[in-house]
Amino acid sequence: MKNREKNFASAVVYVHNAAGRVGPFLEMLMGVLEENFDHSEIVCVNDSSDDGSVEAIKKVSAKAARTSVSVLNMSYFHGLERAMNAGADLAIGDFLFEFDSTVADYDPGEIMRAYRRALEGCDIVSAAPDRRQKLSSTLFYWLFERFSDTPRPMATESFRVLSRRAINRVMSMNKTVPYRKAIYAGCGLKTDALTYPCRPAPAAPVDKREKRYRRGLAVDSLLLFTSAGARFSGVMTVLMMAVALFMGVYSMVVYCTGAPVEGWTTTILFLSAAFFGLFAILTIVIKYLQLLIELIHKRKTYSFESIEKLTK
Repeated sequence: MKNREKNFASAVVYVHNAAGRVGPFLEMLMGVLEENFDHSEIVCVNDSSDDGSVEAIKKVSAKAARTSVSVLNMSYFHGLERAMNAGADLAIGDFLFEFDSTVADYDPGEIMRAYRRALEGCDIVSAAPDRRQKLSSTLFYWLFERFSDTPRPMATESFRVLSRRAINRVMSMNKTVPYRKAIYAGCGLKTDALTYPCRPAPAAPVDKREKRYRRGLAVDSLLLFTSAGARFSGVMTVLMMAVALFMGVYSMVVYCTGAPVEGWTTTILFLSAAFFGLFAILTIVIKYLQLLIELIHKRKTYSFESIEKLTK
């Protein structure tokens, strides 16, 4: 008889219009959990699916021997991040597996590989395919790393496992997590990223609502967790202040050396001074907004990876 893990394992699965693939995915996941853990649960977060996803989940759940299967039905479409936050709040496991999609392009053994790496001292372990990312994803992660203090490179992930300590740390840092990967990367705990050989898997149909949500999430994340927006605004403000200053100098030169239209010099000087002051005020406002974002969405008093007791 195989010795199973005594830790309680929770798995949170995001489901949105996945009737055609959620059944096989849950059967695979349930098999891994029941083979390797004495106690486990699966929380399926139904994010306002309008197909047969819930019926498919219920059908598979009838096959469970030891694993508890729950369906968390969101009131309306919330998007991946908030839906997964709701699922994580409901989960009670010592370790939490997060599956952002029901597309399984990896061998089932990769799930336990990530878990065993977590047992070696990593509080957060992510798994990503070894294939090339989409151009849009590559651009997003490049901007994120370029304009933030993320300690390790980020990439498109298929699933991850978190210890209960990591979950508690993240929740203490930020009660509302708008972009989990950014919070996980900056929580201060030891993390690791594994890659796996990508297997052929049926492609998920493109959902327009989910696609719009992901585009909006990318923009919001860059504004909240990086200085890209503040830097761009700062550069444009300085540029416009320089233009206003140039126009003021130009109007004085024309006034002294030429024959300007009556009232033209005064008007241009007034507009140049007004715009210079306006853009100076905008620079201050942008700085205040950046500080507010730092305090609200990126607040951290301190963080540490571990504590070593050297004496008894």
